[in-house]
Amino acid sequence: MKMFALAVMVAFVSVSSVKAEPMTPLADLQRGTMVSVEGIVERILDEDEFRLADDTGSVGVYVGPNWVPVNAGERVRVQGFVDDGIGSREIYARMLTREDGTDVEFSHRYD
Repeated sequence: MKMFALAVMVAFVSVSSVKAEPMTPLADLQRGTMVSVEGIVERILDEDEFRLADDTGSVGVYVGPNWVPVNAGERVRVQGFVDDGIGSREIYARMLTREDGTDVEFSHRYD
C-alpha cells in the first residue's frame, strides 16, 4: 500500500511540474530555443499569426497553417520555437493554452 501511495505522489508531482514550466520573458527570447511564454494577445496580424505582449516586450506568434484560435485582449500561454521572422523574432507555436485552461495543439507545427 505504501508503494502505491508513493507511486501516486510521484505521478502527481511529475504531471504538476509539466504545467509549472518556467516562463521566458519576451525580451529574453533567443533564436533557436524552445520556450514557454505568457502574455496578452495584443492584436491579430493575419489568419495564422498574432502579436503577444508581456511587461518586457512583444513578439509575433505564428500558428500556420492553422487559424488563430484566440481573440485580442485574451491572456494565453504559448510553447514554441523561436526563430527569425521578417524583421524580428517570431515564435512558431506548438501549443497554446487559453485563459480558461483549454489547450490547443498545432498539428502542422514548425520543426
